[in-house]
Amino acid sequence: MSITRRKFLGASAAVTAGLALSADALSMFAPARSFAALAEPLLEPADGETLITFLHTNDQHSQIDPLPANDRYAGKGGVSRRATLVKRIRKEQPNTLLLDAGDCFQGTPYFNLYKGVVEYKAMSAVGYDVVTLGNHDFDNGIEALAEAMKSANFEFVSANYDVTGTAIAGRVKPYVVREMGGVRIGIFGLGIKLEGLNPPESFKGLKYLDPVRMARGVTRLLRTQEKCAMVVCASHLGYYPQPKADDLGDSQVVAQVDGIDFIASGHTHTFMKQPVLAKQPSGKDTVIFQVGKSGIYLGRVDFTVRRNKVTASAGRLLDLRDASLT
Repeated sequence: MSITRRKFLGASAAVTAGLALSADALSMFAPARSFAALAEPLLEPADGETLITFLHTNDQHSQIDPLPANDRYAGKGGVSRRATLVKRIRKEQPNTLLLDAGDCFQGTPYFNLYKGVVEYKAMSAVGYDVVTLGNHDFDNGIEALAEAMKSANFEFVSANYDVTGTAIAGRVKPYVVREMGGVRIGIFGLGIKLEGLNPPESFKGLKYLDPVRMARGVTRLLRTQEKCAMVVCASHLGYYPQPKADDLGDSQVVAQVDGIDFIASGHTHTFMKQPVLAKQPSGKDTVIFQVGKSGIYLGRVDFTVRRNKVTASAGRLLDLRDASLT
């Protein structure tokens, strides 16, 4: 089901050339001329193929406004710009899903004052579809998180957080299935171990389960019982290019789990210029992409699917700075 490395690199090279993002033109971090340019598809589906687009953020940390003038990323990001771009992309490409990989909370006075309500209301207005949970989303405790979730018009997923008996039990599912353009897509979440990161009382009643074991089980279920052509993970485990012995991030999960097409990554605030490919045990590849923090960038990965099999993939970073709102 996963795209081969040759097809991924070939598609990405074609996208780079088509968008004039060569080394002697614009870099991946350079601002686009307009939102119209940012909304252009990365792949051209052939006859019989369906184009599926994933947009994603991670570690927004309550950054509702663009970054202030004294920040190294001054003027970048902002919920309003993101909403405009997402709307424009969905107009051009209706088969689009918007994901977030956790840590929506903590970082600005919006969270201190409104305890996550503003963040979830803003994300609902932008049009998020599926969100997983990060460690900072538990900073005020499970009951406060449950209260904020009342303002969320999207679904929460986490396959390795057992929330049975807690205040968020009715809102967090192991996975969801969406169908777009006739393609069934299974989306599940993975969360970081909260012990050692958060005070024990902030996640009281939550049970952390092994992410590799749960990813393997839920992927198998989505492929077989749910008949999904694509499996996607919103992960708050982190991306470690050169992991230490105790690091269990997205690449390390992929190395032990077959069948995941794409991981929208979070937790480590990694500013990746483009997606990477990680090898599954079968030798197939999983696309992994993480886009830093604070909503500075929006990630985009396009897939083409034919007869329930992924045929090509390409991704890029969308820089909202200085982009026209037209």
